[in-house]
Amino acid sequence: MNLRTLVWRELFERKSQMITITIGILLGITTVIAIKNITYYSEKAVARELDSLGANVLVLPKSVSLQDYYAADMHDEVIPEEYVMRLTMSDLQGVDNLSPKLCVPVTLTGRNYSFTGILPKNEFQAKAAWAGAGIFSRPIGCGALEVGDAAEEDKKTLVRKRVIKDLASHEILIGTDVAVAQGLGEGDSLTLLGELFSVVAVLPETGTVDDSRIFAHLHTVQRLAGKGEVVNCIEVVGCCKEIATGLVEGVNKLLPDAKVVTVKQVVDTQVTVNRMMERLSQIFVAIIIVVGGAGIANYMFANVSERRREIGTLMALGAESSLILRIFLAKAVLLGLVGGVGGFVIGTVLAVTLGPRLAGVTVLPMPILSIWAVLISVGVALLASYIPARRASLLDPVATFRET
Repeated sequence: MNLRTLVWRELFERKSQMITITIGILLGITTVIAIKNITYYSEKAVARELDSLGANVLVLPKSVSLQDYYAADMHDEVIPEEYVMRLTMSDLQGVDNLSPKLCVPVTLTGRNYSFTGILPKNEFQAKAAWAGAGIFSRPIGCGALEVGDAAEEDKKTLVRKRVIKDLASHEILIGTDVAVAQGLGEGDSLTLLGELFSVVAVLPETGTVDDSRIFAHLHTVQRLAGKGEVVNCIEVVGCCKEIATGLVEGVNKLLPDAKVVTVKQVVDTQVTVNRMMERLSQIFVAIIIVVGGAGIANYMFANVSERRREIGTLMALGAESSLILRIFLAKAVLLGLVGGVGGFVIGTVLAVTLGPRLAGVTVLPMPILSIWAVLISVGVALLASYIPARRASLLDPVATFRET
Protein backbone atom coordinates (compact mmCIF):
# COMPACT_ATOMS: atom_id res chain seq x y z
CA MET A 1 0.00 0.00 0.00
CA ASN A 2 1.65 3.26 -1.14
CA LEU A 3 1.48 6.77 0.33
CA ARG A 4 -1.16 7.97 -2.14
CA THR A 5 -3.54 5.14 -1.23
CA LEU A 6 -3.06 5.68 2.50
CA VAL A 7 -3.75 9.42 2.21
CA TRP A 8 -6.80 8.86 -0.02
CA ARG A 9 -8.33 6.33 2.39
CA GLU A 10 -7.53 8.60 5.32
CA LEU A 11 -9.46 11.46 3.74
CA PHE A 12 -12.60 9.56 2.86
CA GLU A 13 -12.91 7.45 6.00
CA ARG A 14 -14.04 10.58 7.86
CA LYS A 15 -15.96 12.46 5.19
CA SER A 16 -17.97 14.76 7.46
CA GLN A 17 -14.88 16.12 9.18
CA MET A 18 -13.08 16.53 5.88
CA ILE A 19 -16.01 18.40 4.31
CA THR A 20 -16.41 20.69 7.32
CA ILE A 21 -12.77 21.72 7.44
CA THR A 22 -12.58 22.15 3.65
CA ILE A 23 -15.64 24.41 3.66
CA GLY A 24 -14.04 26.50 6.40
CA ILE A 25 -10.89 27.03 4.33
CA LEU A 26 -12.90 27.61 1.16
CA LEU A 27 -15.10 30.32 2.69
CA GLY A 28 -12.12 32.16 4.11
CA ILE A 29 -10.21 32.12 0.82
CA THR A 30 -13.37 33.09 -1.07
CA THR A 31 -13.75 36.20 1.08
CA VAL A 32 -10.13 37.28 0.71
CA ILE A 33 -10.06 36.72 -3.06
CA ALA A 34 -13.33 38.61 -3.59
CA ILE A 35 -12.13 41.59 -1.51
CA LYS A 36 -8.68 41.65 -3.11
CA ASN A 37 -10.13 41.47 -6.61
CA ILE A 38 -12.70 44.20 -6.05
CA THR A 39 -10.14 46.35 -4.19
CA TYR A 40 -7.63 46.12 -7.04
CA TYR A 41 -10.06 47.34 -9.69
CA SER A 42 -11.61 49.87 -7.32
CA GLU A 43 -8.18 51.39 -6.72
CA LYS A 44 -7.60 51.55 -10.46
CA ALA A 45 -10.93 53.28 -11.00
CA VAL A 46 -10.22 55.81 -8.24
CA ALA A 47 -6.75 56.40 -9.67
CA ARG A 48 -8.22 57.11 -13.10
CA GLU A 49 -10.66 59.61 -11.62
CA LEU A 50 -7.89 61.32 -9.68
CA ASP A 51 -5.60 61.37 -12.71
CA SER A 52 -8.34 63.07 -14.71
CA LEU A 53 -8.26 65.97 -12.25
CA GLY A 54 -4.71 66.74 -13.35
CA ALA A 55 -1.86 67.73 -11.06
CA ASN A 56 -2.02 66.79 -7.39
CA VAL A 57 1.35 68.28 -6.41
CA LEU A 58 2.40 71.86 -7.14
CA VAL A 59 5.89 73.35 -6.97
CA LEU A 60 5.46 77.10 -6.44
CA PRO A 61 7.55 80.10 -5.48
CA LYS A 62 7.93 80.48 -1.71
CA SER A 63 5.65 83.52 -1.47
CA VAL A 64 2.75 81.99 -3.42
CA SER A 65 0.01 80.07 -1.58
CA LEU A 66 -2.24 77.37 -2.97
CA GLN A 67 -5.17 79.80 -2.70
CA ASP A 68 -3.25 82.39 -4.74
CA TYR A 69 -2.51 79.84 -7.44
CA TYR A 70 -6.13 78.82 -7.96
CA ALA A 71 -7.69 82.23 -7.35
CA ALA A 72 -5.63 84.24 -9.78
CA ASP A 73 -4.29 81.59 -12.18
CA MET A 74 -1.37 83.94 -12.82
CA HIS A 75 1.14 85.49 -10.46
CA ASP A 76 4.33 87.47 -10.92
CA GLU A 77 6.56 85.24 -8.78
CA VAL A 78 8.75 82.78 -10.66
CA ILE A 79 11.09 79.86 -10.05
CA PRO A 80 13.96 78.62 -12.25
CA GLU A 81 13.04 76.26 -15.09
CA GLU A 82 16.12 74.31 -14.00
CA TYR A 83 13.99 72.84 -11.18
CA VAL A 84 12.28 70.69 -13.81
CA MET A 85 15.61 69.10 -14.69
CA ARG A 86 16.37 68.48 -11.03
CA LEU A 87 13.09 66.62 -10.61
CA THR A 88 13.56 64.69 -13.84
CA MET A 89 17.08 63.58 -12.93
CA SER A 90 16.24 62.72 -9.32
CA ASP A 91 15.51 59.23 -8.01
CA LEU A 92 12.20 60.28 -6.43
CA GLN A 93 9.55 57.58 -6.75
CA GLY A 94 5.97 58.45 -7.70
CA VAL A 95 6.51 61.46 -10.00
CA ASP A 96 4.44 60.37 -12.98
CA ASN A 97 4.65 63.56 -14.99
CA LEU A 98 5.89 67.15 -14.80
CA SER A 99 4.22 70.19 -16.38
CA PRO A 100 6.13 73.47 -16.02
CA LYS A 101 4.13 76.61 -16.86
CA LEU A 102 4.75 80.29 -17.42
CA CYS A 103 1.61 82.43 -17.72
CA VAL A 104 1.51 85.99 -19.01
CA PRO A 105 -1.62 88.09 -19.61
CA VAL A 106 -2.69 88.98 -23.15
CA THR A 107 -5.70 90.94 -24.47
CA LEU A 108 -7.72 90.10 -27.58
CA THR A 109 -10.61 92.32 -28.68
CA GLY A 110 -11.02 93.65 -25.16
CA ARG A 111 -10.93 90.24 -23.46
CA ASN A 112 -8.17 89.05 -21.13
CA TYR A 113 -6.63 85.64 -21.60
CA SER A 114 -3.74 83.66 -20.17
CA PHE A 115 -0.92 83.10 -22.64
CA THR A 116 0.60 79.95 -21.17
CA GLY A 117 3.96 78.49 -22.02
CA ILE A 118 4.25 74.71 -21.76
CA LEU A 119 6.70 71.98 -22.57
CA PRO A 120 4.49 70.13 -25.08
CA LYS A 121 5.11 66.49 -24.27
CA ASN A 122 4.92 67.02 -20.52
CA GLU A 123 1.81 69.15 -20.69
CA PHE A 124 -0.17 66.85 -22.96
CA GLN A 125 0.66 63.73 -21.00
CA ALA A 126 -0.66 65.39 -17.83
CA LYS A 127 -3.98 66.49 -19.33
CA ALA A 128 -6.32 63.53 -19.32
CA ALA A 129 -9.27 65.81 -20.08
CA TRP A 130 -7.92 66.42 -23.60
CA ALA A 131 -7.64 62.73 -24.48
CA GLY A 132 -11.10 62.62 -26.04
CA ALA A 133 -10.03 64.73 -28.99
CA GLY A 134 -7.24 62.31 -29.93
CA ILE A 135 -4.67 65.08 -29.62
CA PHE A 136 -2.35 63.13 -27.37
CA SER A 137 -1.77 59.75 -25.83
CA ARG A 138 -1.37 59.90 -22.06
CA PRO A 139 0.97 57.36 -20.47
CA ILE A 140 -0.29 54.86 -17.94
CA GLY A 141 0.86 55.71 -14.43
CA CYS A 142 0.05 55.53 -10.74
CA GLY A 143 -2.48 52.76 -11.06
CA ALA A 144 -4.31 54.07 -14.11
CA LEU A 145 -5.75 51.41 -16.39
CA GLU A 146 -5.20 51.21 -20.13
CA VAL A 147 -8.70 50.74 -21.51
CA GLY A 148 -7.85 50.37 -25.18
CA ASP A 149 -5.34 51.01 -27.92
CA ALA A 150 -5.83 52.99 -31.09
CA ALA A 151 -6.21 50.62 -34.01
CA GLU A 152 -5.80 53.00 -36.93
CA GLU A 153 -3.31 55.67 -37.94
CA ASP A 154 -5.91 58.34 -38.73
CA LYS A 155 -5.47 62.07 -39.13
CA LYS A 156 -5.93 62.77 -35.43
CA THR A 157 -3.18 60.30 -34.56
CA LEU A 158 -0.81 62.04 -36.94
CA VAL A 159 -1.73 65.43 -35.49
CA ARG A 160 -1.24 64.09 -31.99
CA LYS A 161 2.28 62.85 -32.72
CA ARG A 162 3.23 66.06 -34.47
CA VAL A 163 1.92 68.26 -31.65
CA ILE A 164 3.68 66.29 -28.92
CA LYS A 165 7.04 66.25 -30.65
CA ASP A 166 7.01 69.49 -32.62
CA LEU A 167 5.01 72.36 -31.16
CA ALA A 168 6.96 74.93 -33.13
CA SER A 169 7.76 78.43 -31.94
CA HIS A 170 5.02 79.91 -34.17
CA GLU A 171 2.30 77.38 -33.25
CA ILE A 172 -0.36 77.67 -30.56
CA LEU A 173 -3.22 75.65 -29.09
CA ILE A 174 -6.35 77.46 -27.95
CA GLY A 175 -9.06 76.59 -25.46
CA THR A 176 -12.72 76.31 -26.39
CA ASP A 177 -13.71 79.68 -24.88
CA VAL A 178 -10.98 81.46 -26.80
CA ALA A 179 -11.99 79.78 -30.06
CA VAL A 180 -15.69 80.68 -29.62
CA ALA A 181 -15.14 84.26 -28.44
CA GLN A 182 -12.56 85.06 -31.12
CA GLY A 183 -14.08 82.99 -33.92
CA LEU A 184 -10.90 81.02 -34.39
CA GLY A 185 -10.31 77.51 -35.71
CA GLU A 186 -7.51 75.23 -36.77
CA GLY A 187 -5.26 76.88 -39.35
CA ASP A 188 -6.19 80.47 -38.41
CA SER A 189 -3.56 83.05 -37.50
CA LEU A 190 -3.31 85.18 -34.35
CA THR A 191 -0.94 87.94 -33.22
CA LEU A 192 0.21 87.76 -29.59
CA LEU A 193 2.78 90.04 -27.94
CA GLY A 194 3.74 91.34 -31.37
CA GLU A 195 4.34 87.93 -32.95
CA LEU A 196 2.20 85.99 -35.45
CA PHE A 197 1.08 82.48 -34.49
CA SER A 198 -0.79 79.69 -36.26
CA VAL A 199 -3.56 77.76 -34.49
CA VAL A 200 -2.76 74.05 -34.83
CA ALA A 201 -5.62 72.73 -32.66
CA VAL A 202 -8.66 73.78 -30.65
CA LEU A 203 -8.73 71.86 -27.40
CA PRO A 204 -12.01 70.22 -26.32
CA GLU A 205 -13.96 71.84 -23.52
CA THR A 206 -12.73 70.84 -20.04
CA GLY A 207 -14.77 73.11 -17.79
CA THR A 208 -11.56 74.50 -16.28
CA VAL A 209 -9.44 77.62 -16.69
CA ASP A 210 -7.72 75.84 -19.60
CA ASP A 211 -10.71 76.73 -21.77
CA SER A 212 -9.60 80.37 -21.58
CA ARG A 213 -5.94 79.73 -22.15
CA ILE A 214 -3.75 80.02 -25.22
CA PHE A 215 -0.89 77.53 -25.15
CA ALA A 216 2.47 77.98 -26.82
CA HIS A 217 5.90 76.50 -26.36
CA LEU A 218 7.36 77.45 -22.98
CA HIS A 219 10.55 78.85 -24.46
CA THR A 220 8.59 81.01 -26.88
CA VAL A 221 6.56 82.57 -24.05
CA GLN A 222 9.73 83.07 -22.00
CA ARG A 223 11.34 84.92 -24.91
CA LEU A 224 8.33 87.15 -25.59
CA ALA A 225 7.80 87.92 -21.89
CA GLY A 226 11.49 88.73 -21.43
CA LYS A 227 11.62 86.87 -18.12
CA GLY A 228 14.39 84.42 -18.91
CA GLU A 229 14.37 80.68 -18.19
CA VAL A 230 11.75 80.75 -15.43
CA VAL A 231 8.27 79.33 -14.76
CA ASN A 232 5.37 80.30 -12.49
CA CYS A 233 4.81 76.74 -11.31
CA ILE A 234 5.55 73.10 -11.94
CA GLU A 235 2.51 70.87 -11.86
CA VAL A 236 3.18 67.25 -10.92
CA VAL A 237 0.94 64.27 -11.46
CA GLY A 238 2.27 62.25 -8.54
CA CYS A 239 1.39 58.73 -7.50
CA CYS A 240 -0.91 59.11 -4.49
CA LYS A 241 0.62 56.18 -2.64
CA GLU A 242 4.04 57.75 -2.96
CA ILE A 243 2.67 61.12 -1.87
CA ALA A 244 1.37 59.48 1.29
CA THR A 245 4.77 57.93 1.99
CA GLY A 246 6.98 60.97 1.60
CA LEU A 247 7.07 62.26 -1.98
CA VAL A 248 6.35 65.84 -0.93
CA GLU A 249 9.10 65.73 1.69
CA GLY A 250 11.50 64.41 -0.95
CA VAL A 251 10.68 67.24 -3.37
CA ASN A 252 11.06 69.78 -0.55
CA LYS A 253 14.58 68.52 0.18
CA LEU A 254 15.46 68.57 -3.52
CA LEU A 255 14.06 72.10 -4.02
CA PRO A 256 14.53 73.92 -0.70
CA ASP A 257 13.95 77.37 -2.27
CA ALA A 258 10.48 76.43 -3.57
CA LYS A 259 7.16 75.62 -1.93
CA VAL A 260 5.70 72.17 -2.49
CA VAL A 261 1.98 71.71 -1.81
CA THR A 262 -0.55 68.97 -2.48
CA VAL A 263 -4.20 68.98 -3.34
CA LYS A 264 -4.73 67.26 -0.01
CA GLN A 265 -8.36 66.36 -0.37
CA VAL A 266 -7.72 64.58 -3.67
CA VAL A 267 -4.78 62.64 -2.29
CA ASP A 268 -6.50 61.74 0.97
CA THR A 269 -9.51 60.36 -0.90
CA GLN A 270 -7.53 57.65 -2.64
CA VAL A 271 -5.24 56.95 0.30
CA THR A 272 -8.18 56.53 2.71
CA VAL A 273 -10.09 54.18 0.40
CA ASN A 274 -7.01 52.15 -0.43
CA ARG A 275 -5.98 51.77 3.20
CA MET A 276 -9.47 50.81 4.31
CA MET A 277 -9.82 48.07 1.70
CA GLU A 278 -6.28 46.84 2.31
CA ARG A 279 -6.85 46.61 6.05
CA LEU A 280 -10.13 44.81 5.48
CA SER A 281 -8.41 42.15 3.38
CA GLN A 282 -5.66 41.83 6.00
CA ILE A 283 -8.29 41.28 8.69
CA PHE A 284 -9.81 38.43 6.73
CA VAL A 285 -6.39 36.89 6.12
CA ALA A 286 -5.81 37.01 9.88
CA ILE A 287 -9.22 35.37 10.44
CA ILE A 288 -8.29 32.56 8.04
CA ILE A 289 -4.98 32.01 9.81
CA VAL A 290 -6.45 32.04 13.33
CA VAL A 291 -9.85 30.41 12.84
CA GLY A 292 -8.93 28.15 9.92
CA GLY A 293 -5.64 27.16 11.49
CA ALA A 294 -7.28 26.41 14.83
CA GLY A 295 -9.96 24.35 13.11
CA ILE A 296 -7.45 22.31 11.14
CA ALA A 297 -5.22 21.79 14.18
CA ASN A 298 -8.19 20.68 16.27
CA TYR A 299 -9.29 18.30 13.51
CA MET A 300 -5.80 16.81 13.22
CA PHE A 301 -5.32 16.44 16.99
CA ALA A 302 -8.70 14.69 17.28
CA ASN A 303 -7.81 12.48 14.34
CA VAL A 304 -4.53 11.45 15.93
CA SER A 305 -6.21 10.75 19.29
CA GLU A 306 -8.93 8.65 17.69
CA ARG A 307 -6.53 6.65 15.56
CA ARG A 308 -3.69 5.94 17.94
CA ARG A 309 -4.13 2.17 17.61
CA GLU A 310 -4.29 2.32 13.79
CA ILE A 311 -1.15 4.44 13.71
CA GLY A 312 0.53 2.06 16.15
CA THR A 313 -0.45 -0.90 13.97
CA LEU A 314 1.06 0.74 10.88
CA MET A 315 4.28 1.42 12.76
CA ALA A 316 4.36 -2.15 14.12
CA LEU A 317 4.05 -3.42 10.55
CA GLY A 318 7.15 -1.48 9.59
CA ALA A 319 5.92 2.04 8.76
CA GLU A 320 8.57 4.57 9.68
CA SER A 321 7.85 7.78 11.58
CA SER A 322 8.57 9.77 8.41
CA LEU A 323 5.80 7.91 6.55
CA ILE A 324 3.24 8.72 9.28
CA LEU A 325 4.33 12.36 9.18
CA ARG A 326 3.99 12.48 5.39
CA ILE A 327 0.52 10.93 5.51
CA PHE A 328 -0.87 13.67 7.75
CA LEU A 329 0.98 16.50 5.98
CA ALA A 330 -0.11 15.21 2.56
CA LYS A 331 -3.69 15.21 3.79
CA ALA A 332 -3.25 18.81 4.95
CA VAL A 333 -1.85 19.79 1.53
CA LEU A 334 -4.82 18.24 -0.26
CA LEU A 335 -7.29 20.02 2.03
CA GLY A 336 -5.45 23.28 1.43
CA LEU A 337 -5.38 22.80 -2.34
CA VAL A 338 -9.09 22.07 -2.53
CA GLY A 339 -9.92 25.04 -0.30
CA GLY A 340 -7.53 27.37 -2.13
CA VAL A 341 -8.59 26.50 -5.68
CA GLY A 342 -12.28 26.39 -4.78
CA GLY A 343 -12.01 29.66 -2.86
CA PHE A 344 -10.28 31.35 -5.80
CA VAL A 345 -12.95 30.23 -8.26
CA ILE A 346 -15.91 31.18 -6.05
CA GLY A 347 -14.26 34.42 -4.88
CA THR A 348 -13.52 35.46 -8.47
CA VAL A 349 -17.10 34.75 -9.53
CA LEU A 350 -18.42 36.80 -6.61
CA ALA A 351 -16.03 39.67 -7.35
CA VAL A 352 -16.94 39.78 -11.05
CA THR A 353 -20.65 39.60 -10.18
CA LEU A 354 -20.81 41.91 -7.18
CA GLY A 355 -18.00 44.34 -8.09
CA PRO A 356 -20.12 46.52 -10.40
CA ARG A 357 -22.91 46.62 -7.79
CA LEU A 358 -20.83 47.21 -4.67
CA ALA A 359 -17.98 49.34 -5.99
CA GLY A 360 -19.42 50.56 -9.29
CA VAL A 361 -16.45 49.23 -11.27
CA THR A 362 -15.94 46.46 -13.78
CA VAL A 363 -14.00 43.60 -12.19
CA LEU A 364 -12.07 41.03 -14.21
CA PRO A 365 -10.52 37.73 -13.07
CA MET A 366 -6.98 37.98 -11.72
CA PRO A 367 -5.12 34.67 -12.28
CA ILE A 368 -2.24 35.82 -10.06
CA LEU A 369 -4.59 35.61 -7.06
CA SER A 370 -4.91 31.86 -7.58
CA ILE A 371 -1.28 31.49 -6.58
CA TRP A 372 -1.82 33.53 -3.43
CA ALA A 373 -5.00 31.60 -2.61
CA VAL A 374 -3.22 28.26 -2.83
CA LEU A 375 -0.16 29.49 -0.94
CA ILE A 376 -2.26 30.87 1.91
CA SER A 377 -4.57 27.88 2.21
CA VAL A 378 -1.84 25.24 1.90
CA GLY A 379 0.48 27.21 4.18
CA VAL A 380 -2.16 27.52 6.90
CA ALA A 381 -3.08 23.84 6.58
CA LEU A 382 0.54 22.70 6.84
CA LEU A 383 1.36 24.95 9.80
CA ALA A 384 -1.74 23.88 11.68
CA SER A 385 -1.14 20.20 10.93
CA TYR A 386 2.56 19.94 11.66
CA ILE A 387 2.41 19.57 15.47
CA PRO A 388 -0.35 16.90 15.51
CA ALA A 389 1.35 15.14 12.57
CA ARG A 390 4.66 15.20 14.42
CA ARG A 391 2.94 13.89 17.52
CA ALA A 392 1.47 11.00 15.52
CA SER A 393 4.85 10.12 14.04
CA LEU A 394 6.40 9.85 17.52
CA LEU A 395 3.81 7.44 18.98
CA ASP A 396 5.11 4.29 20.64
CA PRO A 397 3.36 1.27 19.00
CA VAL A 398 3.65 -0.81 22.17
CA ALA A 399 2.04 1.92 24.28
CA THR A 400 -0.88 2.26 21.87
CA PHE A 401 -1.68 -1.48 22.11
CA ARG A 402 -1.83 -1.28 25.92
CA GLU A 403 -4.45 1.47 25.83
CA THR A 404 -8.03 0.41 26.54
